[in-house]
Amino acid sequence: MRKLGNSESFEKFYLNNQIYVDKTEYIYNLLETEERVFISRPRRFGKSLTLDTIGTLFGKGVDPYFKGTWIYDKWKDTTYPVFRLNLIEYPKSDLTEFKRRLIKDISNFARLNKVENYVEDESPTGSLKSLLESLAMKGRMIVILIDEYDCQLTANINDKEVYDSFQEFLREFYGTIKGKFAIKFLGITGVTRLKDVSIFSVGSDITDITNDSSFSQMIGFTRDEIKKYYIDYLKLAASYENNCSVDDVTDDMLESMLDMMAQNYDGYCFDEDYEKKVFCTWSVNTFFQTMVRKKKVQFGEYWYYNGGLPSILVNYLKTHKLNLFDYLEKGKFIPIATNDFKNPTSLTSINQNVLMCQTGYLTLRSNLKYSEMLLGIPNGEIYKALTSLLAAKFFEGKIKVFNKKGINIIEEGSIDDIDSLLNTIVNSVPYDNYPITSEAMVQCLIMAYLRGAGFDVLSEVHEAKGRADLIVNTDNRRIVFEFKYAQNETEAKAKLSEAVEQIKTRDYGNILPKKNELLRIAAVFNADPKVRAFTEYQQV
Repeated sequence: MRKLGNSESFEKFYLNNQIYVDKTEYIYNLLETEERVFISRPRRFGKSLTLDTIGTLFGKGVDPYFKGTWIYDKWKDTTYPVFRLNLIEYPKSDLTEFKRRLIKDISNFARLNKVENYVEDESPTGSLKSLLESLAMKGRMIVILIDEYDCQLTANINDKEVYDSFQEFLREFYGTIKGKFAIKFLGITGVTRLKDVSIFSVGSDITDITNDSSFSQMIGFTRDEIKKYYIDYLKLAASYENNCSVDDVTDDMLESMLDMMAQNYDGYCFDEDYEKKVFCTWSVNTFFQTMVRKKKVQFGEYWYYNGGLPSILVNYLKTHKLNLFDYLEKGKFIPIATNDFKNPTSLTSINQNVLMCQTGYLTLRSNLKYSEMLLGIPNGEIYKALTSLLAAKFFEGKIKVFNKKGINIIEEGSIDDIDSLLNTIVNSVPYDNYPITSEAMVQCLIMAYLRGAGFDVLSEVHEAKGRADLIVNTDNRRIVFEFKYAQNETEAKAKLSEAVEQIKTRDYGNILPKKNELLRIAAVFNADPKVRAFTEYQQV
């Protein structure tokens, strides 16, 4: 089997014999049709690798690194010097130091590539202008690749003075690039798309392909690509999941494993026509790496835990609030104006849900043809990460699971302790505009709280005889909840009987791996405005 890798270096895939999902046909088509492009993707999605692949192609040609790829016998262009800038490596709050570093890198590039007549200027724009004009005088061309173009902006979302100073400089810097003969190809990536930077202004010659259908699967994996390039690891995962040998894995088992992976890591859409979707590259690779290491299938929140919150959201949440109940319902569609999505002006005024989309917590759930469009949570991994994040913010760090005797209620508490905890959770919700209006919202709130506390919580768990509302697993105990929602006391008592019968007939929680204790609880939330509490509960 070829090795697994999450590298941002294209050369490493070749040198380390790692699996490379061949995206070179997309890259070939891009380079044949565009000379200056911008593409936005969330972090850890493969945009840096895409830029590096383009840089390797232009800088070193097809031999030897592109052997075996689609582009190998089709690319005929010569090589060019490649000027690479990864702004994540630059100072984030000191514009003077940022400019000094940029001037140094421009001058070093000119020196290494023996650019005649280049003169270092006291400003980066002047130095860049001298570089490009000097190259043009000799008929020379270069490739410029700029990764994380918005890093300094996202770092200063709460400091208007610093933000504005970087914004003004970047607008001037990218304006210098416009129309320059010496640029063979220009590629820019980032997390956000902001109209207050000149690369998106009227008259810019840079094409934004972020949601271009033709390139919507250039970054990210498709189901067919996973099945083709990761087939050996896919078979191994299916064998662990079905407790059989790799040789006994059937096509149905493979498709079932792909279905489970899709539920957790697929669903991202960057297609303006809302037709094509992709898996998160980091999550797929890490899923298989973890499976090999632990010798079992484990659907972790790999994208989130790799880097936690994107820095842009960390900074945004210092001065803004996200409403937990806006995102609790997994299948909920969030409508926004299409113009807000297409033309965000500045990080200081960006639509909250557009920011959530650009950072990877939401994705397209409709096409971009009309004045209104839809966003939604892409998959299970992100839903779990988002609920944990929002629970921590909503409950303001007051998530507690110990009773007065110091007993962890979820791990060791009695059914009365657990009922008391459930009521503590619902009592934390503000009375005005009370949002708990359905069984689904009850379930989502409890799940968010327990995930925020760090527990392994599964919702809507499919079992052989039915679907349990909520399952909480600890080292020794499994708690199964069946929730019901009632309008009054009379209905609450009837609903309790219904929930108890449901647990009994469907034998919820009696699944592998077995736990030392299986605790099954039927709990009814009485929504009467005078009550609003779990008044009926029973261990089954």
